[in-house]
Amino acid sequence: MLNSMTTAMHKIANQSAEQTIAGAVAMHGKARRLLTTARHALTVLGVFAIMALVLMFFKPDLADRLQALSPFTPAIAASSDDDMQFAELNDDAASPAPTDDKVTVITRSVAPDTDIQQKRVTQWIAKRYRVANDATNMLVSAAYTTAREINLDPLLILAVMAIESRFNPFAESPVGAQGLMQVMSKVHYDKFEQTGGPRSALNPVVNIKVGAMILKEYVKSGGSIEAGLKRYVGAGDMQSDDGYGSKVLGEYDRLKAVAAGKHVSAFAPMQGRAAPRVETLPKPIDQKSVANDKNAPEPKSAMGDADSPTTI
Repeated sequence: MLNSMTTAMHKIANQSAEQTIAGAVAMHGKARRLLTTARHALTVLGVFAIMALVLMFFKPDLADRLQALSPFTPAIAASSDDDMQFAELNDDAASPAPTDDKVTVITRSVAPDTDIQQKRVTQWIAKRYRVANDATNMLVSAAYTTAREINLDPLLILAVMAIESRFNPFAESPVGAQGLMQVMSKVHYDKFEQTGGPRSALNPVVNIKVGAMILKEYVKSGGSIEAGLKRYVGAGDMQSDDGYGSKVLGEYDRLKAVAAGKHVSAFAPMQGRAAPRVETLPKPIDQKSVANDKNAPEPKSAMGDADSPTTI
């Protein structure tokens, strides 16, 4: 009796152990299949992501459209005029004064839709150079304020900032150029006297103001934007500026298009402005030479005249 009960208990224990093992094996198989499926799905998604990145790289307009359709794209809120003030950094801002600048090409009249243009430019720069919207708004506002004070195109100032520092207020070159406009504070230390000395070169508002003043001075003395940019980059006495002026003018053209409401991709390559094509004029015809050619006797043939006898 005792042996039969022991045998029955052993059978029950073996059956429960076998069931537990079978269940564990089944669960392990399901987990492996699920993991394999997830791995394959991630691989497919990764391939599609790479294809999308390649497509957006070669077609920047497509990236703009996709971002516009995305519900996660943060909208840039319209800022009031009070939010754009820099009273704490620009206490000494003066009202625009009349100027006798002869280089009128660099000046811009303040149009009623300047605020709309400024918002377009702010949004485009923030997207192109991956700068926070609030920070971009402050920099663009400072450029427009300075431009009104010294009668200079704010888009030209922003174009120089883009090429010089890519809107990094703490950028510094190996030769000592500092800030957004890459101003050489050791060379132009006199222009920092009213702003706290050369140490204030990394103050964004001060850097923009001093850099814009230097730029306008160079453009005025050079007689053109191209000559001013060449001197600004330190190539005034050189034959070439290594394409610096072309890069600035190319970005300047893009900013003007953006301000005018035209669609310019934020991922557009940093192409410089194409040099104007110089066509040579045809050489004028000299009437005297034509008359002389008509009166000149015709040259004899190397074989002689046809009517003259041929001697053998």
